[in-house]
Amino acid sequence: MSTAAVEVVPLPTTHRFQPGDDLAGRLLEAVAEQGLALGDGDVVCVASKVVSLVEGAVVPLPEGDPRQARRDLARHHAAEVVAEAPWVLITRTSQGYVAANGGIDASNVGDRAALLLPEDPDASAAALRAAVLAATGRRIGVVVTDTFGRPWRRGQTEVALGVAGLPALRDERGGLDLDGRVLEVTEAAIADEVAAAADLVRRKDSGTPFVLLRGLDTTGSFDGTGADLLRPLEEDLFAVGGPTAAERAIARRRTVRRFDPTVAVPEHVLAAAVAAAATAPAPHGTRPWRFLRLTDATRHRLLDAMATRWRADLAEDGTSEEVIGRRLARSDAVLRSAPVLLLPGVQLDGAHAYPDARRQRAERDLFLLSGGAALQNLQVVLAAHGLGAAWISSTSFCPDTVRSALALSADWEPLGMVAIGAPSVPPPMRGPVPIDGLLEEA
Repeated sequence: MSTAAVEVVPLPTTHRFQPGDDLAGRLLEAVAEQGLALGDGDVVCVASKVVSLVEGAVVPLPEGDPRQARRDLARHHAAEVVAEAPWVLITRTSQGYVAANGGIDASNVGDRAALLLPEDPDASAAALRAAVLAATGRRIGVVVTDTFGRPWRRGQTEVALGVAGLPALRDERGGLDLDGRVLEVTEAAIADEVAAAADLVRRKDSGTPFVLLRGLDTTGSFDGTGADLLRPLEEDLFAVGGPTAAERAIARRRTVRRFDPTVAVPEHVLAAAVAAAATAPAPHGTRPWRFLRLTDATRHRLLDAMATRWRADLAEDGTSEEVIGRRLARSDAVLRSAPVLLLPGVQLDGAHAYPDARRQRAERDLFLLSGGAALQNLQVVLAAHGLGAAWISSTSFCPDTVRSALALSADWEPLGMVAIGAPSVPPPMRGPVPIDGLLEEA
């Protein structure tokens, strides 16, 4: 595929597309309004939005905040959640695209409605090409385009979803560069480049669903599809991230004690964090971890009982009433105000019984260590989702009080409490962690 000069012509229209519209007919009208006629080898880019509208891919937007509703809809239609932050959900769609909020569009489609991506953009491109051929006898190329962001780069650009009548890729591997070196990795994304060029002559508010590119030489080229541009999952290194991604995810966990009371903790994030906790190693193939989500009433009943016990312990230590009051106030500021308060623990009903205290103590310690691993997993996943957490150890100092206040069995061992919520301010990034004295030869 060689190119001399390429002309890029916007084809605006005042038509508002509806399900069942004649897409080819509207394209030809837009071409004629510019005083043009399609010729063999021309390439037409068509916005995926009008393809979806014509194909009837309109769905109701869930109730609630429209931004959150769009993310909820994207999750429902996703083949896989790739990444998530409080402001965006990145999913892999059923078609194989990785897109912000599943590529779902909620603009200019009516109140409480949203627009899905075309179900099969390659088929849509092929159908439009065939319809133009039947109407005009001209063999054109068609690219169905949409706007995507890119990893590590700001801004969005147009990319090709569906392709018909032109190559999607130009494979230059095995060729030579100017110095005679063999090219090993060069594959030009022709269809994406065509899509991006089309976006140079239109804006989202310009009413320009079609763009004509003239001058591309596709003689002898192998026709491609949009599917050609999708990297096979087995080659997707970004889904794994490599060892540094795991290290960074763990380092993002910071203790957060001040939360934004206006931001709720999403249920699916809490569930994902508990699921991660349940991957911790545990003795004897057990699943000993427990996470009690405390209701407001239960929370205050437990904290009141613990405060009475703590106050008595501190008074016995000779601590002044003033100091006791300050310490209780600092604890209450976190535990009574956190949007979510979890009581983690381990259940020892799966522990082995030994006749001597030494092995019985070691058996109990194994379960507590497993609980610590689960707590770390829980907090790492919460941090990865942009939430903050504070592990407060207080219940470990009064397990009998906890069991009595909540009517828990005698084999239930509390492991502190975890306060969870959206940070009131973003926690600072963790600097390099020195390991002097931590890793030694023995």
